[in-house]
Amino acid sequence: MPDPARSYVVRTFGCQMNEHDSERIAGLLEADGLRRADEVDEADVIVLNTCCIRENADNRLYGTLGHLKALKRRRPDLQIVVGGCLAQKDRDEIRRRAPHVDVVFGTHNVGRAAELVRWAAEHGPVVEILEATARDDAEAFPSALPARRETDHAAWVTIQIGCDNTCAFCIVPSVRGPEVSRPFGELVDEVRALAASGVSEVTLLGQNVNSYGRDLTRGRRRLDGDAAPGDDADLDVALCGPGWAADRRIRPLFADLLRAVGAVEGIERVRFTSPHPKDLRSETIAAMADTPAVCEHLHLPLQSGSDAVLAAMHRGYTAERFLERLAAARAAVDDLAVSTDIIVGFPGETEADFTATLEVAAEARFESAFTFVFSPRPGTEAAELVDRFVDHEVAVDRYERLRTVVERSALAANRERLGRLEEVVVEGPSKRDERLVTGRTRRNTLVHFPTERPLRAGTLASVRVTDAAAHHLSGELVEILRPPRHRPRIPVSAG
Repeated sequence: MPDPARSYVVRTFGCQMNEHDSERIAGLLEADGLRRADEVDEADVIVLNTCCIRENADNRLYGTLGHLKALKRRRPDLQIVVGGCLAQKDRDEIRRRAPHVDVVFGTHNVGRAAELVRWAAEHGPVVEILEATARDDAEAFPSALPARRETDHAAWVTIQIGCDNTCAFCIVPSVRGPEVSRPFGELVDEVRALAASGVSEVTLLGQNVNSYGRDLTRGRRRLDGDAAPGDDADLDVALCGPGWAADRRIRPLFADLLRAVGAVEGIERVRFTSPHPKDLRSETIAAMADTPAVCEHLHLPLQSGSDAVLAAMHRGYTAERFLERLAAARAAVDDLAVSTDIIVGFPGETEADFTATLEVAAEARFESAFTFVFSPRPGTEAAELVDRFVDHEVAVDRYERLRTVVERSALAANRERLGRLEEVVVEGPSKRDERLVTGRTRRNTLVHFPTERPLRAGTLASVRVTDAAAHHLSGELVEILRPPRHRPRIPVSAG
């Protein structure tokens, strides 16, 4: 039986998909009787949920495991757990470099986290990694698992897992498997349940959200061949949504999903990440423009502005095509903010290639960008291009030059907000100045402003912008538009 005195802590190294998995892991551990600890040193079970997209995530994991070795020596009953993408890829390496780890599990058996912790406590260290071909629906989509969300007013909703693209730098298809979409009706029901609990903002998650549902429509057509619409209308709606029942082509359903989620009562903001530029279709742009709840923010990963580098990356678009689709989105969606991902120093990137990236970044006028120096990930095509690797110092110099261009665009965009009223959802006290409150606009911009009394996370406020920096705005509170919709979380202690 679980010991209610035992506690846990979960630390995440990675993207939103990893963070959402961490919420599920926390929910499973709490359902198994553990309580949450505030600090690593206080916990009896320490879970490290990993990513393997960037090398710094590896370094952070192994650095943390090194620090935990001494803690484990002092407290032999402490259990150290490693899960997620890096565990999926490097199961043996983790045990070799950190034999003090008790449990290693991958991306396809998140639902067994609590069971594995219990098993290891009784029998000793365990490694359980399922391959993508072995996963079942419950393990592929553990959204039905209990989850301990970090915020009460906002929630992530995983709409698909895996990826069918073959980007030369990306390890995701290897660790997450091929693309699998969740049934349309199940997603809408989940969002309705979240709204009923007080959630007002949802973020739809997927490796390539634009292609959501293509596998569902393909599978449905394969199931019944050329059966006439209406032969099994209930199944059509449950799997592919009401829109597909009247247009039964094999096609993505993301535009339909945006409209359906945006229509759920109580949901005021809908975000999504990440789309792929090659799959950004006109119907998705139209759904963004026509659905009031969908936020005026688009994260569109460029990766490079050089056609030669894009081809080597297998991205499936040119710089011109990227800019065309970006222009179409900006023309349709008023006041649209755009962010991106860019890799510098991809194998074979020349100075001319990088100059093309600078030019596209300047023309695109990104409000923000996640920029990375290329790091080879074992198991990817790009990692094998050793003879074409760019000198690290050259890549770092390019990184700094690119950052200058992006920050110039970001500052210019933020200065255009001066004097405007922004609708801001409060996220909590500022991490840098406790006298300030931090909130986020619909365009995904952080706003810091003072307030005479504490404001609960989820409060909707009107803030007038008084100052602008490259990465945030500053402002003054004008009025509270509404209080949070969720009930405050009250800690309960036994005894």
